[in-house]
Amino acid sequence: MIKHFKQQGNEVKVTSLQTSQNWFYALLVFAALSGLGIVYLFLRGTIWEGHFMEWMNLVVRVIHITFGIAWIGASFYFVFLENALNRTENVRDELAGNLWAVHGGGFYYLEKYKLAPKRIPKDLHWFKYEAYFTWLSGFSLLIIVYYFNAKSILIDPEVLDISAFTAISISVLSLVIGWILYDQICKHLSKNKTIFTIAITVLVFVFAWIYCQIFSGRAAYIHFGAFLGTLMAANVFFVIIPGQKRMVNAAKKGELPDPKDGKAAMMRSYTNNYFTLPVLFVMVSNHFPSTFGNDYEWAVLIAITVGTAGIKHYLNLREKGQLSVWIMPISVIILLGVAFTTAPEPPKYENCTTEVSFTEVVSIVKNRCAVCHSKSPKDEVWKVAPNGVMYDTPEQIYNLREKIYQRAVLSKNMPFNNNQTGMLEEERDMINCWMNQGAPK
Repeated sequence: MIKHFKQQGNEVKVTSLQTSQNWFYALLVFAALSGLGIVYLFLRGTIWEGHFMEWMNLVVRVIHITFGIAWIGASFYFVFLENALNRTENVRDELAGNLWAVHGGGFYYLEKYKLAPKRIPKDLHWFKYEAYFTWLSGFSLLIIVYYFNAKSILIDPEVLDISAFTAISISVLSLVIGWILYDQICKHLSKNKTIFTIAITVLVFVFAWIYCQIFSGRAAYIHFGAFLGTLMAANVFFVIIPGQKRMVNAAKKGELPDPKDGKAAMMRSYTNNYFTLPVLFVMVSNHFPSTFGNDYEWAVLIAITVGTAGIKHYLNLREKGQLSVWIMPISVIILLGVAFTTAPEPPKYENCTTEVSFTEVVSIVKNRCAVCHSKSPKDEVWKVAPNGVMYDTPEQIYNLREKIYQRAVLSKNMPFNNNQTGMLEEERDMINCWMNQGAPK
């Protein structure tokens, strides 16, 4: 009895220490964010503003990528583990399965319990902070890149002419509403796998379409990724971790954990797993305007989501030893079909009656593009050349002629902010003529 009370006392101390540690980390994060906010207010409007924003963007982006890799890696691994478990040969009654593995020169033996072991070990690792910090850093990046530059990046008047406040409000509310709708689908439709899959697919498609009707193409894609990422992180925070805590607490009391908690957590983990590849695509999509710059960007986004989710489904089936001959080919055909259908037709250039000189192209680029793409940008938003692309010299312009052609002529998503420098169609035609004449220097 004395030993039991001592054990309980130690567990209470450990729990109290963990709670204190969590609060300390939360306060540390809050203090860091507050400090950055104060520094930004001091630097705003000075020559250091652009430098500060670029480094803040870089640091938060690295944090986001690092935690995202850890989270997605854990998702891939544990779903693989669940799919590949040996459930029949030499499996004890209390186990759901086991797995032998070799990695890094060592052999590993893993066991999964049906509910919980008779005694919960003191050192129990929780997989949650990867998800939390991925979402927090991702939302911070959304603020830095899109909210701070709402007029130039988030909003496209040709799509929907709204104020920055309205756009940001819609952005935040969409994440909250999306989670509520998704959560209700999971709670009420998950018993029927077919209906559940259709409902989730429709929800995802609707949000992809809505975002493309409100925001600029690039912002719409990022918001779609933020929407999926929010569902994933909220699954961990509101369902998976609370359920696991209830199971652990029940096991510590010698009670039988509720199997519903385990089933709910597994179902949410599986949906998270299917969201991973579409989210990864969205994370890199802002570098490829042939996707978000398409006239039917919502259809491109949906098609790529279906194709990448299909590939993940094929891999999950393969891990279970259930091969499908049609899922992978169809998924690849969808992705290749997107690449084919988004290929732009060469613009007409009948107006090319005379040869366009490189000097004329240099003049156009410097007048229309070098406002942002320069060592010393004159733009109100871009204090540093976007992606380090500069058009200060004829050599720089010539070396990046293909990029200029892609952005200014084919996709026409440059100049930024709804053609803020007023590039004329005649000027785009001249660049097109020059390129089709062999880009003479």
